Amino acid sequence: MIVPLWTKVAVAAGALGIAAAADAQQIAEPGKLLLTNGIGTIEGASGGGLTPWAVIAGNATRDGIGVQASATAAELKDYDFQVAGVAIGALDRVELSYARQRFDTNWVGGALGLGNDYKFDQDVWGAKVKLAGDMVYGSEWMPSIAAGVYYKRSLDAPIVRAVGARKAEGTDLYVSATKLFLRWSLLANVTLRATNANQNGLLGFGGDKRNARTIHPEGSLAYQVSRRFVVGGEFRSKPDNLGIAREDDWFDAFAAYALNRNLTATVAFADLGSVATVEGQRGVLFQIQGSF
Repeated sequence: MIVPLWTKVAVAAGALGIAAAADAQQIAEPGKLLLTNGIGTIEGASGGGLTPWAVIAGNATRDGIGVQASATAAELKDYDFQVAGVAIGALDRVELSYARQRFDTNWVGGALGLGNDYKFDQDVWGAKVKLAGDMVYGSEWMPSIAAGVYYKRSLDAPIVRAVGARKAEGTDLYVSATKLFLRWSLLANVTLRATNANQNGLLGFGGDKRNARTIHPEGSLAYQVSRRFVVGGEFRSKPDNLGIAREDDWFDAFAAYALNRNLTATVAFADLGSVATVEGQRGVLFQIQGSF
């Protein structure tokens, strides 16, 4: 029997959530406003789907430790993409995260000589520290500011080097500023990222066009329709290092709904442009997340 992808995602998210709940309910009393811990990004850290925010994972405030776990699936025109991630937040100040990414090339893998349904896999470890400010409280205009790092390691080193990447592992550095303007129910985030990752690192780091990290802006804008429901959009600028495969900037439009304090569902329409030589990669992204 063929199990639909969304079913696999839901089962994975449930397993992650149950495992996290057993410990997290003992160490953290929920204190944050609904949705202000963000969702799991495709790299594991808390924020929007595509870009990190200056928020810390989990429901705990300055007096506790929180945990969130998420499962994400994107069905694009020619590719499939899945992520399982977990993040731990301490004292609303420090966050550690991990994500396993899988990129299924479907028929394109065969056309490129990799074999039908060839899958690229990557591990992403992250750390984030809130430096100043607060997303919700304090000054009306002062945002929360955080700095973070991702260490990424492709599990397909021979393949990514064959397509022109200089290395199979690399590091992204970023700084984010995030503010929820309560009077307008509006959230704004700006992130600057230093990276040389190809397609988020799934195709390695650096290439024949350039190898050094370059600075790329990212942003999110969201409107809080109600305490439980948020709609918005994101933008993520990308490097273009490989001569063999042009890389475009990413966009999405999303809706997130807090089913309760511990469970959030998100759906988004994503436009990733040209990916691994195939243009027009648009599709739907779905995520389920448990937070404690």
